[in-house]
Amino acid sequence: MTSKQRAYLKGLAMKIDPIYQVGKASLTPELTQGLEEALESRELIKVTVLKNCLDDPNEIARTVAERTHSEVVQVIGKKFVLYRESKNKKKIELPKDILAKGKK
Repeated sequence: MTSKQRAYLKGLAMKIDPIYQVGKASLTPELTQGLEEALESRELIKVTVLKNCLDDPNEIARTVAERTHSEVVQVIGKKFVLYRESKNKKKIELPKDILAKGKK
């Protein structure tokens, strides 16, 4: 993902509310499965890490991204944003990288 695409996704993420919360149980298989389904239907999701979770939000974001094959867009405080292009219902069109076009 290019910096231009990441900036575009950050702008979209500002307008959405967190749809999942990571609590003191941290990452459970059920939470991971729910995030997987949410990414497939929405492509861009925001997650909140609650105060009673002792794990680092950056670590949680990286782990979730690995498990769901998504990308971490940003981590700010106790919130993080993930993106993964949907296999069936593509909703978000990322801006193309101008430099990549010129090299082809």
